[in-house]
Amino acid sequence: MSEPGTNASWSRASNHSLRQAIAQLITDDGLGPGDRLPTEARLAERFGVARSTVREALKQLEEEGLVDAVQGSGRFVSSGAAAAVERPITRYEGVTDMLRRLGYSVTTSVFSVTEVDADPQQARDLAVAAGTPLIRLARLRFGDGEPLVFSVNHVLREALPGPLTHRDWSAPLTEALDASGQSVTSSMARISAVDLPIEIARRHKLVGLGPWLLITETCLTRSARRVMLAADYHRSAMIGFNVRRQR
Repeated sequence: MSEPGTNASWSRASNHSLRQAIAQLITDDGLGPGDRLPTEARLAERFGVARSTVREALKQLEEEGLVDAVQGSGRFVSSGAAAAVERPITRYEGVTDMLRRLGYSVTTSVFSVTEVDADPQQARDLAVAAGTPLIRLARLRFGDGEPLVFSVNHVLREALPGPLTHRDWSAPLTEALDASGQSVTSSMARISAVDLPIEIARRHKLVGLGPWLLITETCLTRSARRVMLAADYHRSAMIGFNVRRQR
């Protein structure tokens, strides 16, 4: 018999989602550095997944330094988990998910969604021919009514087939790509401090909000296919990025 909290839907969840759920379990169960995690069998029962799926998720947590594995004893919350950061720079995540984890109630304004041809730079970044059809999506994410992230995404058109009018463009693009079999699992990213382009700031009444942290990413699937270019302007007065450093 399954213990309380078991959810059969987890059998369809990705390793990434399960990794997040186990990390949340550490918080929800009040586990601190040195505390032992439930066994693989107990976690598999709790989330309704195979032990091999749990093992892969735990391996991700070990790689991130949140969990230590001790041969013959089990897995324990690491000392580094005490310094868990609110937005680890090494983890790929969608903007909406990130804002929700920071406790914001998220709403999205879609400014434009159009089909365009890849220019030479975009073609190089996506490893496609110049002129390849792309979807260009411009959006502004609000947290508790405050403008927080302005985004411009370029997605391979073939990765999201169907009429543009038949899709909810306020929803996370990662979810749409997941549904199309093009799940993004990693990215190559660059972070810089910039001012929001003045034409965007004026058009959308974002003047005077200070510098923004621009993250430009080339997003890849598990098979290393480049499916999306993302340019996200994060309002630096409201959102910070952290890196865990250790010797």
